[in-house]
Amino acid sequence: MIGARLQQRLAEAGHRAVAIPRGAAAPTCDAIVHLAGEPIAQRWTEAAKKRIYDSRVEGTRDLVNALSQQSQRPRVLVCASAVGIYGSRGDEILTENSSAGSGFLPRLAMAWEESARSAEALGIRVISLRFGMVLGRGGALAKLLPPFRLGAGGRLGSGHQWMSWIHIDDAVSLILFALENAAGGPPSGAINATAPHPVTNDEFTRRLATALHRPAIFPVPAFALKLAFGEMSEVLLDSQRVLPAAAQAAGFHFQYPELSAALESILSTLR
Repeated sequence: MIGARLQQRLAEAGHRAVAIPRGAAAPTCDAIVHLAGEPIAQRWTEAAKKRIYDSRVEGTRDLVNALSQQSQRPRVLVCASAVGIYGSRGDEILTENSSAGSGFLPRLAMAWEESARSAEALGIRVISLRFGMVLGRGGALAKLLPPFRLGAGGRLGSGHQWMSWIHIDDAVSLILFALENAAGGPPSGAINATAPHPVTNDEFTRRLATALHRPAIFPVPAFALKLAFGEMSEVLLDSQRVLPAAAQAAGFHFQYPELSAALESILSTLR
């Protein structure tokens, strides 16, 4: 979802954008945006966790090794990461300076970012974008819409957990900002790719229901999510109140800082 929109925006700006299939050699280029990874949204068996880990950590390591063999290397590598690095932190406000949490997702994200940082030894500027939930025509929102449109939506668990989100247009704009501002732009390192106004799951539920003109009166208990999804349910129940401090300090402007406008923008394209 992100890659397709990014290719479109790069082409509109006059750049030549090439999608690199997994396992294929990276061509000589000015910049690389690395978004590949095994889907997180699946039951986390030990085999699935290994696939998830290897696709990100080993996949990024393989990419950097391939770049080390090139005589002409890209100037910048933008690599996906995730707000899952912070773990579940309740109401705590989290920025790029916050410590990592504990558990599978934090360990995964830390190792992922470390693999990407190894490209700095090659003279490549590296940025890890810690994405929250990306709101677009696909992804998580597409899975939420059917029950909400039927009036069968509701909060997850207590609904008190914070959700850090970003409109897909802002997500792509932030990638472009990272690519094009090597001087005076965002520094190398981690950048939270989240809107400046995170919401609780309860508020997200109410605003999505309002945008669809439907009730949202069927909460899903935490125990039911754990029965259905096992350990992966922490993705739905963990609380991460993440702010994009580094992006804003570097001068990035969000087109959709508020959830209601973001949802209306996306839903208007689906009517």
